Amino acid sequence: MKVNLLGFDAQQLGDWLVGRGEKPFRAHQLLRWIHRFGADDFASMSDVAKALRADLTTVAEIRGPRPLRDTLAADGTRKWLLAVDEAGGGEMSNAVETVFIPEAGRGTLCVSTQVGCALDCAFCSTARQGFNRNLTAAEIIGQLWLANRLLGAVQVAGSSEEGERRISNVVLMGMGEPLANYDNTVAALRLMLDDRAYGLSRRRVTVSTAGLVPAIDRLRDDCPVALAVSLHAPNDALRDALVPINRKYPLAELMAACRRYLAQAPRDFVTFEYVLLAGVNDGLEQARQLIALVGDLPCKFNLIPFNPFTRSGFARPSAARVRAFQQALIEAGFVTTVRKTRGDEIDAACGQLAGQVRDRSRRTLTRWSSDCTPMTTNSLEAAV
Repeated sequence: MKVNLLGFDAQQLGDWLVGRGEKPFRAHQLLRWIHRFGADDFASMSDVAKALRADLTTVAEIRGPRPLRDTLAADGTRKWLLAVDEAGGGEMSNAVETVFIPEAGRGTLCVSTQVGCALDCAFCSTARQGFNRNLTAAEIIGQLWLANRLLGAVQVAGSSEEGERRISNVVLMGMGEPLANYDNTVAALRLMLDDRAYGLSRRRVTVSTAGLVPAIDRLRDDCPVALAVSLHAPNDALRDALVPINRKYPLAELMAACRRYLAQAPRDFVTFEYVLLAGVNDGLEQARQLIALVGDLPCKFNLIPFNPFTRSGFARPSAARVRAFQQALIEAGFVTTVRKTRGDEIDAACGQLAGQVRDRSRRTLTRWSSDCTPMTTNSLEAAV
């Protein structure tokens, strides 16, 4: 089987080439061709020695995810369904979703890191699909590689000019928990940051986590990028129900990890993401508890009015209730934004990504009563 070079960072690619008797600098050439120029054909790599190109053709490949569906929303949001496993015998393939969100002055790519998710957050469509496996580093970075090609945003080979950088920001907020797929996530992050590959600023790459405390500490030391924490509740009792990983790493431990992370973070704050669920976590009492929880921790809040999906069991709060919650946080001195819903008509909004998952977790999903309280609990223990 040929080796897929797409997911190799500079060190890994250099080591692989040295093992084949090549000079380490060849890794820098290949990184530029693969990631900056978007090449998938070794023959096109004009400044790479012909003998090496011929050798690579026999033993290696550059293979990104295969698009199954390409959907464009009226607001310009674009969502791709990408096959990551092929299935036979009439079975569906495993597939993940990737979303590009164009805005004035920036373009954000939302990347998936797992096929499904094992954390079972109650309000998330991805969680309803179950969990199959981690994505490889090639499958994670392959989403950025492919999106650049499909958006026509790769640099022209041989030109000293940068190509149009339509993707200026990357957020690991798609399907899956990035820090539960730690090694592959970090390998992909290093490629995003490498000037010979994508050259993104650490401030423009964001990892979102539901709160895997040991992995937050590892990321701080290994590859600190902007950190977003999916909080969604101001106390342990409610968060235990909404975000089950809280039972393993409760809020006091999570807040302490966020403080430790700031010592190495490229930003001087942590972003807390908070999905507002009507009648569940969107009251002024919850806002006051949230203010007390974070205390003087440097942070900003990104409020996300719930994006409905079939049989979710939750409802979106009224605009007035969202404004009141936001105002309470602003008056307490916190920068607080309300995320604009983008691409909801193509199910590309926050919490709506589902993909195609051949679930192998065999879990019992939480059922919710009409007043949005849990009636049964998840039978799958956290996979970390």
